[in-house]
Amino acid sequence: MEETTPQAKPRKKTKMTVKSIPTDKYLRGGRASTKGLHDKKLRAQLRDEEKQYEEVAKRAAWRELLLPEEAGGVEAEGMEKTYQFQQKHIRSAVDIASAQKGYQLSLKQFGPYSMDYTRDGRFLLLGGQKGHLAAMDWQSQKLLCEVNVNETVRCVRFLHIHNMFAVAQKKSVFIYDDTGAEMHCLHKHPVMSMEYLPYHFLLATAGSNGHLCYQDTSTGRLVADHNVRLGRLSCMTQNPRNAVVHLGHQNGVVSLWTPSSGKPQVSMLTHTGAVISLAIDRSGNYMATGGLDGQLRVWDLRTYKTLHTYHTPQPARSLSISQRGLLAAGCTTDIRVWRDCLGSYSSSTYLHHHFSGQQLSEVQFCPYEDVIGVGHSAGFTSLLVPGAGEANFDALEHNPFATKKQKQEKEVKQLLEKIQPELITVDTSSVQHLAKSSQAQDEDDEEETVRDHFRPRHRTKGRSSAANRHRRIQSVRDQERRERIHKA
Repeated sequence: MEETTPQAKPRKKTKMTVKSIPTDKYLRGGRASTKGLHDKKLRAQLRDEEKQYEEVAKRAAWRELLLPEEAGGVEAEGMEKTYQFQQKHIRSAVDIASAQKGYQLSLKQFGPYSMDYTRDGRFLLLGGQKGHLAAMDWQSQKLLCEVNVNETVRCVRFLHIHNMFAVAQKKSVFIYDDTGAEMHCLHKHPVMSMEYLPYHFLLATAGSNGHLCYQDTSTGRLVADHNVRLGRLSCMTQNPRNAVVHLGHQNGVVSLWTPSSGKPQVSMLTHTGAVISLAIDRSGNYMATGGLDGQLRVWDLRTYKTLHTYHTPQPARSLSISQRGLLAAGCTTDIRVWRDCLGSYSSSTYLHHHFSGQQLSEVQFCPYEDVIGVGHSAGFTSLLVPGAGEANFDALEHNPFATKKQKQEKEVKQLLEKIQPELITVDTSSVQHLAKSSQAQDEDDEEETVRDHFRPRHRTKGRSSAANRHRRIQSVRDQERRERIHKA
């Protein structure tokens, strides 16, 4: 009798579809209700828009499977608190490459230091108040340039590439290249803080004389010079969503400015004392403000209302929001980091670090890295903050590993896609309405011009009816439009 061997049944292949992936975190709120709408056209339009939103969320969730990295974080067990972990504990728990990103540069002779990272997070720029400048590739510890300008340095900022950076010195703003050579000197007025708008090639400077200036770095011309008339300007930041500049004033007001308007677009009373620090998240929806009253407040820029209020033992002199929504506040000798504190209230701090005998001047998160840079009176310190940076980068937007050829092509592409400063508005949706209204106005002007100089003659036998007169006027208008286009 022959023995029969059991045959294994083939497994059924489960095909992953877009519907099987959760899309809740990509949806912006619930569906719009169409109940009670009597207009059938409006009801159909709303349904079509909801279908488009759901389709975009499904595609974003499907592409999430292709992301190679995941964000990290610090988790406490039992009765432990995350703010009790020190930097030595974090460095001992991570891998060797990540542990090397936490270091300290002792530069006590030229402090306190201001700093800036490039948008891809690869290069670091340091500026000592006593004139010391240094640009480096902080990951490979390669120094690009190091000079001493023998003059007071108040603020430093990278421009559209790492080969050029601006330095606010005692009387003017100077632009240097990666070798430390001076390339250009901008308008002469005492600048306290700067912000660079990379998509518009504009360098915004705020001075102690109360002037806000916009300088085009691609052409060298002065685009706008606004007299704020609210005294000394020592704190400013930009909204990455619409490139609107936010200024903090001594009377507790935060004003929003654009190059095309000499008046503030919005004025917000944020503190009872002077505003000394500002920060905006990369979505452009939340703003954090720090004042001399010892309060740190989070604001919703869509409604211009306060969401949460945090109390710090000392006024927050510098604020920074990471790519994943972590908020860091640099007080006089301490740095405190909150997690999940923008949309909701955070009852306790995420991480805390104390600098004994050192006064903090500026804090800033490094893009695409779990690192925060701290400039202080004794030099510069790089601290590890797990979960701060975005784990996956878009190589078409910011590529930390770009070659020299790719950087050159990107610079040319940025110049070709430069946005004009007139398009900077608080409401970004108003641009399309302006274009439509101007086109309609041009057509109305053409119709009025034709009606003024052309009047059709009266014809007998019913040939001067209203329809025939309108047809003749329309033909004359079309002929003049063709001639105008041909001449152009």
